[in-house]
Amino acid sequence: MKLTGIIAGLAVAALIAPVAAEPGRPNVIIILADDLGWGDLGVYGAHHIDTPNCDRLAGEGIRFTDAHSSSAVCSPSRYSVLTGRYGWRTWLKNGILLEHMPLLIEPGRLTLPEMFRRSGYATACIGKWHLGWGDEIDPDWNGEVSPGPLETGFDYFFGIPFSHNSSPEQRVYVKNRRVHGLREGESVGDMKTFPRIRRRLDTTAERLTSAAVAWIERNSAGPFFLYFPTTNVHLPWRPGRQFLGSSRAGLYGDFVVEFDWIVGQIVDAVDRAGIAERTLIVVTSDNGANKLAGMAHEPNGRWRGRKGDVYEAGHRVPFIAKWPGRIAPGVKSNETISLVDLMATCAAIVGYELPDSSAEDSYDLLPVLTGESLDGPVREATVFHSVAGMFAIRQGKWKLIDGQGGGGVPVPEVWSAVRLEARFVPRRDPQTGAFRDVWYDFRIDDPSPGEPPGQLYDLENDPGETVNLWDDHPEVVGRLLTLLESYRRP
Repeated sequence: MKLTGIIAGLAVAALIAPVAAEPGRPNVIIILADDLGWGDLGVYGAHHIDTPNCDRLAGEGIRFTDAHSSSAVCSPSRYSVLTGRYGWRTWLKNGILLEHMPLLIEPGRLTLPEMFRRSGYATACIGKWHLGWGDEIDPDWNGEVSPGPLETGFDYFFGIPFSHNSSPEQRVYVKNRRVHGLREGESVGDMKTFPRIRRRLDTTAERLTSAAVAWIERNSAGPFFLYFPTTNVHLPWRPGRQFLGSSRAGLYGDFVVEFDWIVGQIVDAVDRAGIAERTLIVVTSDNGANKLAGMAHEPNGRWRGRKGDVYEAGHRVPFIAKWPGRIAPGVKSNETISLVDLMATCAAIVGYELPDSSAEDSYDLLPVLTGESLDGPVREATVFHSVAGMFAIRQGKWKLIDGQGGGGVPVPEVWSAVRLEARFVPRRDPQTGAFRDVWYDFRIDDPSPGEPPGQLYDLENDPGETVNLWDDHPEVVGRLLTLLESYRRP
């Protein structure tokens, strides 16, 4: 009788015990910084900011020098990460999503988290969303709001609905589909309620990181997928008190140091849980960094331009990946890659066959990550997009920009667009029900007299994009314009 009881107890325990993750199906953590520049980390050459956690991660894995976001601003870039598609394929044709706008990810679209969920993974998004909420304009935040992260494949969401610099009345946390801390019958806009639920800028990083660490601990049996889009280092630069003065680059540098601390907290949580050997960690950024006058530190390193531009600084980003046993330590890769490639890469990792109707712009980077010999570049070409809607295409050493200037938007024009946001309300087509295209009327300058219609740069010999070779290589211009048009074609 005693032996029978022991056997029965073991059987019950087996039913309720967490199932260990399969060796071939690693946990995947993507830490997506906000506006972190290529030159912000020590391992990429920063001199005024110490980033030991990111530097150590690079030493234990692979660091890419030619990694890019698909857009020079956040909403379309984040769309690309989660869908494997360029953001300009949606109804948002330039700019970013404003706070009244609906979910940008189309209903029924296969996403990165949904792919993981179908593969047996627990999925979570903790951090900044900024991909729209609801299926109409101006959802009611006093109750449940959907569709949102849960409808795109995440089992759990905790974070901020928009951007770090969202309007004061929108500075709240959302848990799953509701404003966190809002009680039944209360209103977000009530001045008696809002002080209690309002998000503090200087404690946001700590709050989100604690939530991410707790979720890892709860799901350490795996397999799991954690998408952690941080609010660092987006304006306003408000690091926690313990990070003030921690860099030699002012508040911006201190905010980067806090981001490095976030990375360290996640790595430590993985190590404590004993799952480091079966966890892939990726650290990257949604686009390039802002560059403000008077900064001694160069957040974008040697690259031309800034966030929003189609020049290199707008979209060339740090990209570090660690996966013990699969990625060799201390590797530096010059392969040209894009954040849009994350979906095809993760599909290859879990053995998920992507249908032709999804992730059409995504390439599998697994051979690059694991050091396989390649016959040629992984990507045929890479397309970039500025905040104003200017296109560029890269193939090998050649980069073509379809227009003059960088396609960025001066700050006064951005604020003008936000103040007049009623002009940019997405409207449904009465025939199809789909949202019509939204274009912000940001001005892109015409070429000056005698100036060519676009720009061509040899990045191998001119990484600073200083010498326009458009008139010198008409055959390259013609080929790249044709290729770009083939990508832009619906």
